[in-house]
Amino acid sequence: MADQYIVGVAGVLACLLGLIFLYFHSLLRFRGLSKLRTPATGNCDAVGAADIIIVGAGVAGAALAYSLGKDGRRVRVIERDFNAPDRIAGECLMPGGYLKLIELGLGDCVDDIDARHVLGLVVYKHGKDATLSFPLEKFESHVAAKCFHNGRFVQRLRDKAASVHNVSLEQGTVTSLIQENGAVKGVHYKDKSGRLLTAYAPLTVVCDGCFSNLRRSLCNPKVDVPSHFAGLVLSNCKLPNESYGALILAEPSPILFYPISSTEMRCLVDIPSRNVPSVSDGAMVHYLKSLVAPKVFPELYPAFISAIEKGNIRVMPNRIMAAAPNSIPGAFLIGDALNIRHPFTGGGMTVALSDVVLLRDLLRPLRDLSDASAVCKYLESFYTLRKPMSSTINTLANVLQVVFSAPTGPVMEDIQQACFGYLRLGGVFANGVSAIFSGLYPSPLSMAFHLFAIVLYGVGRSVLPFPSPKCLWNGAKLVWVASSILLPFIWSEGVRQMFFPLTVPAYYRTPPGSRSITA
Repeated sequence: MADQYIVGVAGVLACLLGLIFLYFHSLLRFRGLSKLRTPATGNCDAVGAADIIIVGAGVAGAALAYSLGKDGRRVRVIERDFNAPDRIAGECLMPGGYLKLIELGLGDCVDDIDARHVLGLVVYKHGKDATLSFPLEKFESHVAAKCFHNGRFVQRLRDKAASVHNVSLEQGTVTSLIQENGAVKGVHYKDKSGRLLTAYAPLTVVCDGCFSNLRRSLCNPKVDVPSHFAGLVLSNCKLPNESYGALILAEPSPILFYPISSTEMRCLVDIPSRNVPSVSDGAMVHYLKSLVAPKVFPELYPAFISAIEKGNIRVMPNRIMAAAPNSIPGAFLIGDALNIRHPFTGGGMTVALSDVVLLRDLLRPLRDLSDASAVCKYLESFYTLRKPMSSTINTLANVLQVVFSAPTGPVMEDIQQACFGYLRLGGVFANGVSAIFSGLYPSPLSMAFHLFAIVLYGVGRSVLPFPSPKCLWNGAKLVWVASSILLPFIWSEGVRQMFFPLTVPAYYRTPPGSRSITA
């Protein structure tokens, strides 16, 4: 009997000690988690877990959320404003970008938004024209450039992302990244009511656009603003060639036209940043009416004047920023937050969607993202693998903007004439440029070949048929000025990554877990 009593007392004491142990263990664990999840800026609430956080639900963010969600990832998207964007850029998706959209399973996002089917661009100068037709012969009939209202397209992408059950879209403003021990663990953000929240994930992808407030945490941005677009919407008018956009090389500003719906046409006037007239004091109206309107096609003139008088003139700075990322474990930067080119050739969305396809494919073999350092090292290959598309379109856009702007001297006029004359040659010359321009056949070597061929063509125009000392001097100046335009853009993109990618150590990295990552 005594033995049973002793055993019973011992059992009760063991239970009490176990309960005390569990209590203190839970208390310590709770305090540890509280310490981890409380930001230095004050109290906030933590939201549910995700595999990947995406900051921004624009073209890149929404497309990435959809593709990662379809791959089975738990994706949390935090977007500042879910109203349809109202922009004067991001309205033309080149054929190469449209093919990337199809590859992501998002081709139907250009349906039912009154998008226009565009087959190329016609360049006009002094009454002459040069036609750049996209090389679409090998593709199905629906493949072309798609022009539309940017807001309608972005909303379709968001709807597709929201249709995936493991993708959650939340309105909020991300204020900062959560960084611990040199790695990003998630984000701090404010919801619609202003409540401060935190979200945690092994990987945070920042793609909040050209005005990104997180960019400086993840790269070394050097932003240049060479010009501004003055944008107008023209109603109920048609271009000379309805299936093509139009670019008028005029002084003091080149003028770009393309349809964005069945009844509307976008007009963009490229104005050097040093000469942008003010909209508020009427200087812009005077500039457009007196200096630009006389250069517009006669059939568009009434609609152009009417659009000016309606007063809905939008002015947008055109930014240029080469990609200069810092490798920080747990975070990644894509889209216009990473890299911006001049929107002159409409290549921005093509580069963004190409980046989304590449990042999706790189992430597919990784089922576990918890080793942030290994994932970060593996993803370094992204910045070299993206170069064929990004560097080709970036360099071409930035160079053509300088060349096609109003000439500032006789040498620049000669370079513009050389470029226009080269395009008028047609055949392999114009087709080669249009293949790059369209994003269908991106190749840095092909791009460099054609740009240097334009320079040689310009030198030939200067020195032939009689190469006098003055002609030779003019040819030398043309080469010098053209090189001073082209080479800095190539340098900023990275000569080694553009032309010798196989020599870059990060060109290919084995996914973590399969075998050790190569150096």
